[in-house]
Amino acid sequence: MKRKTDGKGKPKKKKAFGGRRSKFCKFCVEKSTMIDYKDVKTLSSFTPERGKVLPRRTSGVCALHQRMLVEAIKRARNIALLPFATD
Repeated sequence: MKRKTDGKGKPKKKKAFGGRRSKFCKFCVEKSTMIDYKDVKTLSSFTPERGKVLPRRTSGVCALHQRMLVEAIKRARNIALLPFATD
């Protein structure tokens, strides 16, 4: 069985995942019970330019608050507080 080398005859070193920050739920830290659909400033930070909702792995929000966040964004879009997409 051959070992993978780096081109100089030495075996490759495995790279560590270092440098990643642990993500935390912004809403759990604030101890908020509800995510308000009228708070456009907060909701718009979870939607990029294209208008999609950021996934949990990117935003760092817990599962409970992610469901509440998606529902609030949908409500804000329906009454035209947030755009569906930008042109």
